[in-house]
Amino acid sequence: MRRGRGEPGWLRGEPPPRWARFAPAVALVVLVLAQRLTPGDVELGYFLAGLPPVAAFAYGAAGTAFFAGVVLLLLGVPSLGIAHARGTDLATVATVGLLSVVIAWVRRRRDAQLVSVRTVAEAAQLAVLPPLPERVGPVACSGLYRAAQRGTLVGGDLYDVRAGPYGVRALVGDVQGHGLAAVATVAALLGAFREAVLDDAELSAVAARLDRRLTADAAAAAVEHPELFTTAVLMEFPPGLDLVRIVSCGHPPALRLRGPQVEEVTVEPGPPLGLGLAGQLPPAVAELPVRPGDRFLLHTDGVTEARDATGHFYPLAVRVPVLATDPAGLVQAVWRDLAAFTDGGPRDDVALLLLRLDGCPVRLDG
Repeated sequence: MRRGRGEPGWLRGEPPPRWARFAPAVALVVLVLAQRLTPGDVELGYFLAGLPPVAAFAYGAAGTAFFAGVVLLLLGVPSLGIAHARGTDLATVATVGLLSVVIAWVRRRRDAQLVSVRTVAEAAQLAVLPPLPERVGPVACSGLYRAAQRGTLVGGDLYDVRAGPYGVRALVGDVQGHGLAAVATVAALLGAFREAVLDDAELSAVAARLDRRLTADAAAAAVEHPELFTTAVLMEFPPGLDLVRIVSCGHPPALRLRGPQVEEVTVEPGPPLGLGLAGQLPPAVAELPVRPGDRFLLHTDGVTEARDATGHFYPLAVRVPVLATDPAGLVQAVWRDLAAFTDGGPRDDVALLLLRLDGCPVRLDG
C-alpha cells in the first residue's frame, strides 16, 4: 500500500540533489578559465565571492569553509592573475565567507531536526493506519490511500480489515474535514473498530460502538468542532458462509465486480456516525451471496467527487470495467486514471479498498 501524494523535496528535508554539490566547483573552474581568457582590463574574479553562499546550500560548515578559503586565496594572491583584491575587498569577501559557513552549519542542524521530526511523524501515522496486508484470513485485500495534505500519510479517510471471532470485518470511512486536523478522529475510530471486531457479535453493534465513540469525542471540551461526524461502510465475511454483510452509514455505495459486470451494492443507508442515532436506530444490515471471483471495491467520496477541468465528476462505475484488466492491479489503475482525469490528482483524501473472499493464497488483482 502506498500513501501520501509526494515526498518533500530539496529545502524541505531531503539531501540536496547531486548537481547542487557540483555547482560551486563547476562555477569556480568556469570563472577561473573565463578570467584567464578575457582581456586584462576585465575582471571576472569578483564573481567568485558568490560561491561560498551557493556552497552553503549543498555543503556543511567544513565544505563551505573550504570554498571560502579557496576564493580568498584566488582573490588575494595577485600572482595568480584572477583578481587584484586589497584591504576592504578581501575583508568583505571574508565576511561573506564566514556568514556562509554559519548558514551552512545552521542549515545542517535544521535538516537533521527535520529528518528526526519527519521520522517520528511517519512512525506515528503508520501506527494509526499501518500498511494493509495482502490477506486477512480468507479475504484477499488490496488498498490505496492518498492524503490530500502534502507530506502526510494519514488524512481524513480511513480503512482497516481485521479478523475476529465473528469473521473478517472491513471498515472504510470519511471523517468530516481532512488533513492533520482529522487524524485524531481517525485514530479514535480505528481503535474502536479494532475492539468491536473482537467484542461485538452483530455488525450493527459495531456501527453503534463507532457512533458512541464519535459522539463522546464531539461532546468533549477539547474537540474544536462539536458537529463532528463520519460516513462509513462496514463489511463482514462471516466464517464458513459464502456471503457478505454490509452496513452503510451515509457512505457512497460499494461496487461489486462479477466478471465483466460492475454494479453498485444496494444497501439501505443509515445516518452518518457521530450523530448519536446508530444505537437508537440500528442501521440495516444487508446480506449478499458471494460467488467465486466476486470482488468488492469500497471507496470514499474523494474518488467519485473528483472533477476534471470541465467540472464533470469522475465516473468510477463506468471506468472500473475498463481498468479491471490492468496487470498492475485495479486500485493502482483507478488511481492513475483518477490522477489523469483530474490533471494531477484530486484535492481531497482518497481511499480505495478491494476485497475478495477467497480461501486460496492467490493475488487479488494481479
